[in-house]
Amino acid sequence: MIAAKTSPAFKRTSSKKLTRDNSAATRNRARIAAAPAPAPAPPQPPPIMPRSFFEVDSLDLAPRLLGKLLRRDGVVLRITEVEAYRPNDSACHGRFGVTSRTAPVFGPGGHAYVYLCYGLHMMLNIVADREGVGAAVLIRSCSPVSGLETIQERRGQKTEKPVLLTGPGKVGQALGISTAWSHHPLYTPGGLELLDGPEPESILIGPRVGIDYAMPEHVNAPWRFAVAGSPWISAPKSTLRPP
Repeated sequence: MIAAKTSPAFKRTSSKKLTRDNSAATRNRARIAAAPAPAPAPPQPPPIMPRSFFEVDSLDLAPRLLGKLLRRDGVVLRITEVEAYRPNDSACHGRFGVTSRTAPVFGPGGHAYVYLCYGLHMMLNIVADREGVGAAVLIRSCSPVSGLETIQERRGQKTEKPVLLTGPGKVGQALGISTAWSHHPLYTPGGLELLDGPEPESILIGPRVGIDYAMPEHVNAPWRFAVAGSPWISAPKSTLRPP
């Protein structure tokens, strides 16, 4: 005689255990929800511009410098106005040939050329083109990006208005540089660096400032460049026009 099959026995889970399990799951979900989100990665600083960036005609380099960043000792400035100085240019220091003062302007592209003007102002230029050419771009004005307190202290002015940095002597003072910075490569980390920055939407051009001693064709040459719409531009502004 074949025994009748019986249904398998299932162990009933107690309602108390289900309640405990559900409570634990709820607590876990609450802990996960309450856990702080991982901190976002800090933004990467803009890259330093390579040496090849500078090894072009100063008239090509000048407008490309607009929007780029100068960095030294926690101070970061955005370039807003520049002037190009070229070989065979009667307004360029290179017209005197290689002297103890002008030697840096004949150095490799991407090096700094700093000279003292009127015994007061340190003027920062960025050497352009190949070594031996004798061309550079003068940094006329900048806007502050970081290090405002240091800039104000160096300038001796507690202001955030454009007067703080509109003029080449003011830029040199804000960066705390001297003629000892001549020959310094701006494309290597440390010291004074040129970093990448956003290209301006539009620019203005006009004749350079304070070069009445030069030949007429060089006095009137539109080799001054500025960021259109920026208040961080030195006087005179009336001579600047869209290209």
